[in-house]
Amino acid sequence: MGIKGLQGFVANVCHDVHKMINLKEMAEEHRMRYPDSPPVIVVDALSCIRHWYTPESWVCGGQWREYLANLEDFINAFTAADIKLVFFFDGVVEQKKRSEWVKRRLKNNKEIGRIFQSIKMYRQQPGRGMFFIPSGLPTFTRFALKSLGQKTICSLQEADYEVASYGLQHNCMGILGQDTDYLIYNTSPYFSIEKLCLDKMVTVMYSRENLCLALNLNITDLPFFACLLGNDVVPEATLEGFWHKCLTSCPPKSQSYGERSNIILAVANYIAGLPRSYSSVKNLEEMLPLGSDKTLLCKAIESYILPGQQSPWLPPSLSNSQALSAKQDTGMCSDQEIFQLAKEQHITGENYMVFNILSNGEVECSNTLEDELDMELPGQALIYRPARQHIYSVLLEPRKDTQRVCSVVKEWFVYFGNPLHQPDLIQPVQLDIPGETPSLRTLWLGKGPDIENQRYSTFLACFHLQDMVEELKALKAPVAAVCCLLMYLLMQLVQVDSRAVQLGAIFIRGLATLIMANSACGSPFSMDDFMPWKVFDGKLFQEKYRQSHRGCSLEELLEGNGFLCTQFQNLKSLICKACMAKNRTIQSRQRGDGFIAEMHRRGRGASFQQAHRTSFAPPYCNQNRGSQWRGRQPYGSQSQPSGRGYRPGHQDQRRRFQFTPRWPR
Repeated sequence: MGIKGLQGFVANVCHDVHKMINLKEMAEEHRMRYPDSPPVIVVDALSCIRHWYTPESWVCGGQWREYLANLEDFINAFTAADIKLVFFFDGVVEQKKRSEWVKRRLKNNKEIGRIFQSIKMYRQQPGRGMFFIPSGLPTFTRFALKSLGQKTICSLQEADYEVASYGLQHNCMGILGQDTDYLIYNTSPYFSIEKLCLDKMVTVMYSRENLCLALNLNITDLPFFACLLGNDVVPEATLEGFWHKCLTSCPPKSQSYGERSNIILAVANYIAGLPRSYSSVKNLEEMLPLGSDKTLLCKAIESYILPGQQSPWLPPSLSNSQALSAKQDTGMCSDQEIFQLAKEQHITGENYMVFNILSNGEVECSNTLEDELDMELPGQALIYRPARQHIYSVLLEPRKDTQRVCSVVKEWFVYFGNPLHQPDLIQPVQLDIPGETPSLRTLWLGKGPDIENQRYSTFLACFHLQDMVEELKALKAPVAAVCCLLMYLLMQLVQVDSRAVQLGAIFIRGLATLIMANSACGSPFSMDDFMPWKVFDGKLFQEKYRQSHRGCSLEELLEGNGFLCTQFQNLKSLICKACMAKNRTIQSRQRGDGFIAEMHRRGRGASFQQAHRTSFAPPYCNQNRGSQWRGRQPYGSQSQPSGRGYRPGHQDQRRRFQFTPRWPR
């Protein structure tokens, strides 16, 4: 996420580092200078998403069609200027940055808590100053851009490294994003998405050459400079004593600059006075409190060195190993061809989470708009965990006729009550279907009507709906996808009653889980069938949610449209049929606008927090986590986890899945 304070420093202190440029004019200059190299801008998608999402409603799940239109307008503006775009997305969280990832997720939890506090107090969406991107936005943005004909790349390592490498290797016109790391990498020019005016095609360009002039440094000094200011690899806490020494030897030039700017100037002054050699870095590593890893500084510098580049601060043998780290063995997959296919689909953004599971058995999911004080619903990470356990089983292929125990999957999923000190260790659970689960080779490479049926039924089995194949196949694919998701939710949740904000977020995360299952099962559906702009609008959902709890009739909810009323009744009957087949009784209760105030007046919020943490605790966990599974196991579980506090659940003849409610009715 860049170097803390550097953006403000170049904006307020080093005015020559940034200037307004016209992208259309730069594209013309690029064509004249490189006739055989069309102008290409590499886009750091995750740093742009906040600027792309401008629809009015964001708190209730997102306005997806408006967002899709925004992306189309963005692309069209660059197409009109004859500029090609290449979009990069983060595909992994590297271990060296996991602690920083956790820190940001916990910080986001606090922001989400303030959002819900504001909603309860003012009964409306908070202002843009509290904006939090709708749940699942990065995932669905990737598919949206692909549907609009754009080249998207999902990274195999740190995305900003791959963005910088791509810009350098393909002689790109520039990099568009909002991350000061692009001032540090020796790569294409860095353009600001924050300052972009799409109508005029102008933005701010930052010059690393002018930054070096202002700091009396060389371009090759910038990685060392960034590391001594603190980044995702070198914690700021280890550098505070060093900064104090730098400030002592280089007193502030101006009191108006601010503390961070003075630190930046003092660190640059320190580097300018050092011999440019590996021994200078080693000497500093001995001085800094780096703990057990005394090579941390070298590793951090190395992370900025792009393919083909050298650093005077590192020995030649170290200067290019970052580029080699993307080479991987087959990880947890025994089939080389399947592994390579998963890798290719990961890079092109055609699957979701699959390659991460096959390569190292580790996945993560960021924050969701969920209220930790809401007594009605558990977190989405726990709601969809049983489905993910089945998906893991499909991908990791344990066999019923062998004693081989499938490897656990490490989950870094954010939910309230999870401190993220370590991953949850999740045991795959085999599908409850006759015979063997089809192999990945069958599901991904097989052909013919029988294989297509296998893909479809395997997909449904991940959600305990293997008995509903014919009914769901009779529906249009996007409608079948929504029904599948609703059936699963209604078999998981005891009460269908919670705030629309969290329900909207749960629904969107559910669509992402459908994508994950579709990726694992050889794509029985088109990915387009799961896109939220096909089936969901947060603002409309919020409006209909309020109407339904005010007691509006079905005809009022559907605005007198007879066709929609008939379709609704048919789909409702189908969903209820699926739930009845699993002995699930759907309970619903109407609540008016006074519900929230009444719930908090009775003091029920605090009691749910503890119930929430115990009722939906991980079914398979680390010995030292102390979490436990309070309900029945998912269908067809062949494994018997034995973490501390685990209780094996009872299974009836139908082996139906059910959570035992632990909160007051």
